[in-house]
Amino acid sequence: MAILPICVVPESVLRQKSKKVKLIDGSIQRLIGNMLETMHAISGVGLAAPQVGTLLRVIVVGIPGEEDIVLINPEIVRRKGERLVNEGCLSVPGYFGEVKRAESVRVKGRDLNGKEIRIKASELLAQALEHEIDHLNGVLYIDRLESADKLHKIEPEIAQL
Repeated sequence: MAILPICVVPESVLRQKSKKVKLIDGSIQRLIGNMLETMHAISGVGLAAPQVGTLLRVIVVGIPGEEDIVLINPEIVRRKGERLVNEGCLSVPGYFGEVKRAESVRVKGRDLNGKEIRIKASELLAQALEHEIDHLNGVLYIDRLESADKLHKIEPEIAQL
């Protein structure tokens, strides 16, 4: 496996709609393995294929303390409620913003073996699924900000003597 470079704004691949995966073959399985390794290496919570330069509908999510999730051709089939969350993105380094996300979501897709799976999610998992599926549609969290003042630069911590 390999750690892949992360695409960052304004790279055009981040603004394009991804194509459905028609066949889960060795190249897709390698892509997923590399995405998982990359996500863990940079301590991310999720990663979408466009973030590593591949316009395919593939996401991985890794919530600390839980099993990794791989979804091929994921779709949100239901959203419930609304909440404000602080969100960041590996493709928008150095910033975080306040966006509206669902309280819970239902998502369907296929696993690494092509089997259909459905996930009911809330809290961080729901947020991560929405965020990563947005990437597959060329949408970044910064597009969901109500106003520019909801985007904040991450200030580096200054070491104290």
